[in-house]
Amino acid sequence: QVQLVESGGGLVQPGGSLTLSCAASGRTFSGYTMGWFRQAPGKERIFVAAVNWSRGTTYYVNSVKGRFTISRDNAKNTVYLQMNSLKPEDTAVYYCAADEFPTNGVYDYWGQGTQVTVSS
Repeated sequence: QVQLVESGGGLVQPGGSLTLSCAASGRTFSGYTMGWFRQAPGKERIFVAAVNWSRGTTYYVNSVKGRFTISRDNAKNTVYLQMNSLKPEDTAVYYCAADEFPTNGVYDYWGQGTQVTVSS
C-alpha cells in the first residue's frame, strides 16, 4: 500500500524559508515522477514542482522558479521542497503526489497535505 506522508509545514514570516518533506513508502518509486501541489483557500489545487525519481529532472511552475527547489533522497525514499523568499500568496495546503506517468496533473497517489501559512 502506497503511502505519502508530508511534514514540515507551519507559520513563517514573509521572506522566510521552510522545507517540506514527503516520506514515500509501499513500493519502489524508481522511474516515478514525484510532485508537489498546493491549494489555497477557495482556489483550485495547482502544480508547484516535480522531479523524476530516477533521472532527477525537475519542473517548476513559473511563480516559484528561483525560490523553490525540489529534490529527492533515494536512501530515505523522501522528496523535499525547499521554499525560500516566501510570500503571502504562497499560503496554501501543500500536497505530495506520485505517479509513474502523470498526465495533465493527474497523479495516482496523494498525501494528506501540510499547511503552509506566510504571514507577519
